Amino acid sequence: MPEPTDDLSRRQLAGALAGLLAALAALAAAELTAVFVRPEASPVVAVGDAVVDATPTGLREWAITQFGTNDKHVLVGSILVLLLLMSLVTGALAVRRRAVGLAGVAVLGLVGAVAAATRPDAEQLDPFPSLVGAVIGAMALILLLRPIAAGSSVATDQQRRQLLVTAGWIGAVSLLAGVVGRSMNASKGKVAAARAAVRLPAPATPAPPLPAGSELKIPGLSPFTTPTGDFYRIDTALIVPQVSTDGWRLRVHGMVDREVELDFAQLLARPMVERDVTLTCVSNEVGGNLAGNARWLGAPLAALLEEVGVDPRADMILSRSKDGMTIGTPTAVVMDGRDAMLAVGMNGQPLPAQHGFPVRMVVPGLYGYVSATKWLVDLELTRFDRETPYWVARGWVPKAPIRTASRIDTPRSFTDLTTGQVAVAGVAWAQHRGIAKVEVRVDGGGWAQARLAEVPSADTWRQWVWEWPATPGHHVLEVRATDADGVTQPGRKQMPFPSGATGWHAVEVSVS
Repeated sequence: MPEPTDDLSRRQLAGALAGLLAALAALAAAELTAVFVRPEASPVVAVGDAVVDATPTGLREWAITQFGTNDKHVLVGSILVLLLLMSLVTGALAVRRRAVGLAGVAVLGLVGAVAAATRPDAEQLDPFPSLVGAVIGAMALILLLRPIAAGSSVATDQQRRQLLVTAGWIGAVSLLAGVVGRSMNASKGKVAAARAAVRLPAPATPAPPLPAGSELKIPGLSPFTTPTGDFYRIDTALIVPQVSTDGWRLRVHGMVDREVELDFAQLLARPMVERDVTLTCVSNEVGGNLAGNARWLGAPLAALLEEVGVDPRADMILSRSKDGMTIGTPTAVVMDGRDAMLAVGMNGQPLPAQHGFPVRMVVPGLYGYVSATKWLVDLELTRFDRETPYWVARGWVPKAPIRTASRIDTPRSFTDLTTGQVAVAGVAWAQHRGIAKVEVRVDGGGWAQARLAEVPSADTWRQWVWEWPATPGHHVLEVRATDADGVTQPGRKQMPFPSGATGWHAVEVSVS
């Protein structure tokens, strides 16, 4: 006799809840197990990293545009939502066919295990948390399905009580285990103690003093030096790699006369250079905020390469991060006299973990994806026709000098102003060429030259200001910059892919 439709619907709803609780139990068990393996073995992190690698360039750029530095949080949240939706469907189907539910749990566990095992920096036990999670999830699903198994009813009080008690225990234990596991994974291996123990050496070549006129001190204008906590972070790591100074090694090899390996103490013992350098992400759109200026301390990279003896045919430095990221930097650029360095300090302090502690690369004048390797552990001298770095394999150009750019910081778009003098101000950059001129125009009229702040070198951005006699009405303000080579920004906008954005930044304001 067919089962009543209402009874089946109630049991499927209960099954969906069972699937959701089983998924939560699986995730909690996996997170807790990852505490004993390593945080990167968490299935959410492993799957998220795999999704990042597989994401088409256009979709990734859209995510950065929409969510900025919060793109990683959005990705993790999306993965969790998808997982929970799948668990609801799987649980509902498992009411009539338990094998379907168990197969769904097994598939999810296998996906997590494969993702963890195939990461570039994978370790032997990385799949283990996903497998443990799958086993716990399957056990939880079986327990929860017993009161609502096919052929039974959830209508009786005893069955309701049994389901509620089982669900309550599994939910409470999962919540506790998940919170403990997530918090322990977040703190496990933190480099705070190692970072606190670092004593940065005095630079052999200190940064020149900032010129008196480097700060225009206009409300709303980006400061010359970006506070470390405000400095942008764009990379593919869902969790910040935890690299301690103990055991850190930098290997320099490939097309060199002699291979060298340095530990952290040996690197700190090398002569250090200190410089103000502006970094820019290639994903920065016209008027975007993915640029920042900091004072960096590091060992000159060219001096190290001269010591190892670079083969003249080696036109690329392939750098590797602890998390497996590869970045290709033109050898000639590093050796041309600019202040390319293996940075250990940022704004007077050891590098923060999110910015590459203990060592990262800084190369003035190149976009980060071809120069700014964080958590650096390996330098291989090779050739562009032999190796394809991570981002180049995804369609970005192999060599990427930073394009001349300018931005209006104040007033912001859609601001209501009053008539009279208005300070229109912002920053402009053309690293390693320098900014020679900034111009502003109103409503497509003639260009007026802005006043430029002083700068210590061509490797930093430059503040600018133009005093505008604002008149009533709706107005469009545009800015363009000219670099020290005499090249002015083109007006037509180009998106960041594949070699960096171009175009004039514009804001719209109302004056009354």
